[in-house]
Amino acid sequence: MPRRILVNPVVRTLGPFVPVVLLWWLLAELDVFPGAFFVGPDTVVGEFAELMRKGVLPGYLSDSLTRLMYGVGFGLLIGLPLGFAIAMSFWARRLTWPLLLFFQAIADIAWLPIVIVWFGFSLTAVTFVIVYTIVFPLVLGIVAGVEQVPRELIRAARSLGAGRLRVFLEVIVPGALPSLASGIRTGLGYGWRALVAAEIIVGTSGVGFMMFDARRVGDVAEVFLGMIVLGVLWYATDALVLAPFERATVERWGLVRQAEAGK
Repeated sequence: MPRRILVNPVVRTLGPFVPVVLLWWLLAELDVFPGAFFVGPDTVVGEFAELMRKGVLPGYLSDSLTRLMYGVGFGLLIGLPLGFAIAMSFWARRLTWPLLLFFQAIADIAWLPIVIVWFGFSLTAVTFVIVYTIVFPLVLGIVAGVEQVPRELIRAARSLGAGRLRVFLEVIVPGALPSLASGIRTGLGYGWRALVAAEIIVGTSGVGFMMFDARRVGDVAEVFLGMIVLGVLWYATDALVLAPFERATVERWGLVRQAEAGK
């Protein structure tokens, strides 16, 4: 019976949060911290209901998700072809690898001052930061994935008469998919955090802006609510979309079975 409860998806998902919420509630009830700086779960739930009733939270969520979709769309459009173009050329890898590592090391938030100068407080500025954050993990993941494709498979395909395009589409792309899936998952995680940072600094709406504006007026409950909303949204996206995609891709191309066989 206990084992059956533990494998229940609802229990496995929500169970780890129960002690955290209880500790949070206990700290608030005992007034360990002043009420002006720390509020309990009941206050945050009340704030959630109020913002939903006024339509404020749905509007901010819609703005944040719209910006994220723009950033992800342009990030994939740039990162996918760029990644494969670099990965397929030895000289392109040699020439661009130092640049990739250099720009990968520059945090997205470091671009915000110059982005504000270029684009002002606009959707373009936020989109630029998200795209920048997504592209480099994606490109690095593709390059790593292509390098992991066994050369024997490529030579075998060519010996059977496959042309360069067919080898690329039927051997190299499928072989790189596991690393590509991991790169997309990592890039979107970075992009989500970049969105929040950009909204806090350059945004005029969105969940990040809501939290920053609440901090300005001293509404701690709204700040807590914003953090919870961000965590829940990303957890749901990762658990329902990105993790299954990555897992299915890895299992489809046999890397899990190979790893298990090698143990």
